Amino acid sequence: MDHASDPAGGEEFTRLRAMFAQSPSFSALLQGPEHRFVLTNPAYQQLIGHRDVIGLTVREAVPEVENQGFFELLDEVFTSGKAFIGRDVEIVLRRAPQGGKETRYLDFVYQPIKDEQGTVVSIFVEGTDATERHLTEEAHKASEARLRELNATLERRVVGRAQARSLTWQLSPDLLGALNSNGYFETSNPAWQTILGWSEADVASMSIFELLHPDDVEHTRAGFELTLVGQPAIRFANRYRCKDGSYRWISWVGIQEDGFVYCTGRDITAERAAEIELATAQESLRQSQKMEAIGQLTGGIAHDFNNLLTGIIGALDLTRNRMAKGQSEDIPRFMDAASACAQRAAALTHRLLAFARRQPLNTKPNDINHIVANMEELLHRTLGEQIELQTALAGDLWTAFTDANQLENAVLNLAINARDAMPSGGRLTVETENTQLDSAYTSLHNDVEPGEYVVVSVSDTGTGMHPDVVAKALDPFFTTKPMGEGTGLGLSTIYGFIKQSRGHLRIYSELGFGTTVKLYLPRAVQTAVSPHAPTLATPRGQGETILIVEDDTTVRLIMSDALKDLGYEVLEASDARPAIPLLQSERRIDLMVSDVVLPHIDGKKLAEIARAARPDLRILFVTGYAQNAAFRGDFLDPGMDMLTKPFALDALAARVRMLIEE
Repeated sequence: MDHASDPAGGEEFTRLRAMFAQSPSFSALLQGPEHRFVLTNPAYQQLIGHRDVIGLTVREAVPEVENQGFFELLDEVFTSGKAFIGRDVEIVLRRAPQGGKETRYLDFVYQPIKDEQGTVVSIFVEGTDATERHLTEEAHKASEARLRELNATLERRVVGRAQARSLTWQLSPDLLGALNSNGYFETSNPAWQTILGWSEADVASMSIFELLHPDDVEHTRAGFELTLVGQPAIRFANRYRCKDGSYRWISWVGIQEDGFVYCTGRDITAERAAEIELATAQESLRQSQKMEAIGQLTGGIAHDFNNLLTGIIGALDLTRNRMAKGQSEDIPRFMDAASACAQRAAALTHRLLAFARRQPLNTKPNDINHIVANMEELLHRTLGEQIELQTALAGDLWTAFTDANQLENAVLNLAINARDAMPSGGRLTVETENTQLDSAYTSLHNDVEPGEYVVVSVSDTGTGMHPDVVAKALDPFFTTKPMGEGTGLGLSTIYGFIKQSRGHLRIYSELGFGTTVKLYLPRAVQTAVSPHAPTLATPRGQGETILIVEDDTTVRLIMSDALKDLGYEVLEASDARPAIPLLQSERRIDLMVSDVVLPHIDGKKLAEIARAARPDLRILFVTGYAQNAAFRGDFLDPGMDMLTKPFALDALAARVRMLIEE
């Protein structure tokens, strides 16, 4: 047996033995599930009567502790891997080989020791013989009890004489009493027996902590200590045990004076029950509202997707019929219609993910003025000649964290809404500014943190909105447009994008005077990233090898054929299990394209395994939805990128080439 598996071998054990010998606490090392003694120190030997126990199991070495629970504790610690801490634990030991038994009290710890795989292999025992302390404390308690009994009669007479003179004391429906500093009621009025069933003698014989519900002991102890130092207890609620075993809620007022806390307690059990009933009703209402919202969301999705699927299926059926008849002239038109419906379905999916704040975002430090300025030509074309476009861009604007493409989409959607609100023409203003939201503002809007923000405001001079419409404007599928002219997802998806970006959105509107929507984006202290120039031609491969890991057969086939057509060599895997041997082989792999959501092992974990074997491997994630991939910066390491499904094959080709050439 080598030193790695034998705890009694090597320099490490010698050092451990020396540490044991010097420890003032008793210590022992028990190996394996049978708890065999490997090492003990002099203090431990003294505790068990100087027996020779090395090599013996605990059951063999100290059989007298059978049925005292120690063997079972050791088994539990070894099985669960959780330490056990005991204080003032009573144990009966034979202190000499042939001697009689005696009772000792121990403070000790059973600490599991685990190997590199996390398996418990040994238990370290350490503690102190607390017998002398225990006996001293017991004697002290007995002395205190005798002293308390001697003082009780006199104190009860003094306090009781003053209280008995008051009819209020006898007739009050509330609990009354004088509580001493040790937590005992020296006197109690008849309401204790009426409400809780305890006589005055019963109350005086138990501390308040014996009468409390176990869950209320700690916070009551803390409140009692504050009352003793002069801080009154006002409406302090806890649960007291009745003589029949039930509990009632009592609300206390307590004031300290002359060493006593004078208390009055009101039974609020009925009020508490009413509060619980109200909370249950409110929760049921919230659940009902949630289900109503889900029904509305589901209905809207079903309506839009059924229309889109009808267009796709119909176009494909017509294409198949024309091909069967050898009539090819209309096929491009049908294919364009199917593609257009598919693109609209993809856009709807992205809007839903934005509404749910689950779309993958490419959040980076961005120059917001640059983004808005580059949109001016697009906004002019969108608004038409009847609407004047103005921009007011702050000269000292901070950099902000955002996804540039999603911000462009948000501003464009707001401009389209504004255009529709100005059918006779008007003015649209896009403005940027720096601002700081303080705690006074954020306390009124609990969906935003205090801090510095860059604000993009889109204002129109249109018809404006009624306050009832503003209140619903962010709800999914809520729209004021005629049937078929709007999905009602516009503002709700913008709100989802802004919240996912850790920002804030506010709407200001007045009927007849127009609307302003403000987008608050968190300030970034980093320098803004440089915009990438668009790729004009589909880049081709140069014989590089790409591993595709995708569990959807159709998607994997399409990506594989597209990349092969571009000059790449392609390896395919349906999930991580066949991919891992390829990644750990000597096979050339220049890039891995992996879905994020995979069976057995997800794409993120697969990437970690791949990087362990190939530290410089470039990785492109493709995802339709992945909750933990919502923030790319939190998900991607250097040499990685992400492409959101569905995507055009040209976009796949461009992203693959960009990663390979980095």
